[in-house]
Amino acid sequence: MRGFEWLDKINLPPQLGILALLTLLSLLPAVILTTTSFTRFVVVFSFLRQGLGTQQTPPNQVIIGLSLFLTAFTMSPIVDRMTTEAYEPLQRQEITQAEALDRAVAPLRSFMLRQTREADLALFYEASGKPLPKTEEEVPLTIAAPAFMVSELTTAFEMGVLILLPFLVIDLAVASGLMSMGMMMVPPANISLPLKLMVFVLVDGWTLLVGSLLRSFS
Repeated sequence: MRGFEWLDKINLPPQLGILALLTLLSLLPAVILTTTSFTRFVVVFSFLRQGLGTQQTPPNQVIIGLSLFLTAFTMSPIVDRMTTEAYEPLQRQEITQAEALDRAVAPLRSFMLRQTREADLALFYEASGKPLPKTEEEVPLTIAAPAFMVSELTTAFEMGVLILLPFLVIDLAVASGLMSMGMMMVPPANISLPLKLMVFVLVDGWTLLVGSLLRSFS
């Protein structure tokens, strides 16, 4: 993406520079949500909790914390490239701020486009009225980010369906068993919850799920 040359022409007073920096920091959570692997992790873990039927276990803080650590793990190679190719040359004053931003965006955009479905990317190009790009360098972040977000939600929901199916089978089996025994007053969740937890623990569910999520980004 080439569009940061205007930064070199701006000469902000120190007070405005600090204000601009604070504004950028306030947008950091939104950037993490929309341009990293965080969305896939947190959505899939939420589906898992829904399938288990454990209400608030694990709590939201644990799900978000685990998602953040896994996001840091999967994004560490991207951050290393951004540091080596953009931040360090900028610190040595070998490149300008605009060039540093161009170099920093490149590995992040490459990561997003690897995880973005062609149909989602084409959707936003069609909506914007722009011709499809020939190389990934021609894709602006204004199109790459929303297309990546839609693809991440699609992938997360697909994985969520695969997670919910085994638990749904257990719920149906328990409900049918209770009805056949005439125990219609017994809540099926009282029986199915321990069974689902036992099955999840026996198959080492957390390791399988986290491993599948990490491999999905390779």
